[in-house]
Amino acid sequence: MSDKPISPPIWILIAATATGPLALNIFVPSMPGLVHVFDTDYATIQLTLTLYLVGVALAQLAYGPLSDRFGRRPAMLYGLAIYAAASLLCAVAWSVETLIVGRILQAIGGCAGMVLGRAIVRDVYERDRAASAIALITMAMAVAPAIAPTLGGYLETGFGWHATFLAPMVMGLIVLAASFRGLNETNLTPIPRIDVLAMLRHYGELLRSRAFIGYAGNSAMSVGAFFAFLAGAPYVVIEILHRPPGEYGLYFVLISVGYMVGNFGASRLSQRLGVDRMIPLGVASSTVGGLISAGFLLADVITPASVFLPMMLVAVGNGLSQPNSIAGAISVNPRIAGAASGLMGFGQMTVGALFTVIVGHLQNDHDHAAMAGMILFSCVASYLFYRLAKSDRTAS
Repeated sequence: MSDKPISPPIWILIAATATGPLALNIFVPSMPGLVHVFDTDYATIQLTLTLYLVGVALAQLAYGPLSDRFGRRPAMLYGLAIYAAASLLCAVAWSVETLIVGRILQAIGGCAGMVLGRAIVRDVYERDRAASAIALITMAMAVAPAIAPTLGGYLETGFGWHATFLAPMVMGLIVLAASFRGLNETNLTPIPRIDVLAMLRHYGELLRSRAFIGYAGNSAMSVGAFFAFLAGAPYVVIEILHRPPGEYGLYFVLISVGYMVGNFGASRLSQRLGVDRMIPLGVASSTVGGLISAGFLLADVITPASVFLPMMLVAVGNGLSQPNSIAGAISVNPRIAGAASGLMGFGQMTVGALFTVIVGHLQNDHDHAAMAGMILFSCVASYLFYRLAKSDRTAS
């Protein structure tokens, strides 16, 4: 056996990463109608989103260590199989309880690509080259949420709510088949055994590392800015500015474009400049966007442009820094890269969920102060976490 793993086709990792974000958002246009389909209330239907996020957060803690022990390939294949089967269960759900269970299972399967794609890249490449590859993979996490609601709207209109689950099922089966044929094992040094205590030890080892906390914290705070925007922007645009939901969807494309521009820059520059130069560059762009947003707020300027254009700068910065902070975090101890990827993903989802709650609680009915404040806080906090990582001289 070769002592260096063979790199799998990057498109498989991109497609696998996109499955989770696609399923998260594709059925959103169907949610109001599901209230009547299942004769329930909107709060109950909302659980199909909330518990999906909880499922993604918790499952990421398991995928990493399991793939460190049994390999990336089997963990990916089982995850995609669960995703496809759960999507089918959602499509044929006979009660809202069945739908909620299906969504949780869909989340558990869908997050496999999110965790394992990063770990596979780290198996194959050194840290700075890994950041370039991760930039391409994480682009899927910008594209999928951007197109999913539009695709879901067309499917809902043309074929009904069942189609918004059948489409992810088909995608899951395609990616599963491609992975079965083209995804080779990249974890050539699996850990000898795994148990709960071993998992806790690995997580404890990572949590004692200032480098891991710094890089993972930088990533989580960047994600927090995005979730703060998701929590506040729809209310500001639709309820305060009285613009139609479709217009919000069009403006949101700017955010996805910004993130993709940043990802493209990271894919081109990370190997040349290195992780520890790219992260400050991204944080600087995000902070400028956060300051401009706060400036508009202080000037009492509230328009779609004043909401979305500064966030586009934040998104460019996140696109530059995210792949590099991820590469830095999972490079702290490459032997448990899967555990690092899972723990980092758990932190991202937890911080993101927390920020949505904070913005939702603080949102008023006349401006975007809560959203702008949390975005600026995220930018400053992401820089402080990066400084913590830099202070650890053991970081490579």
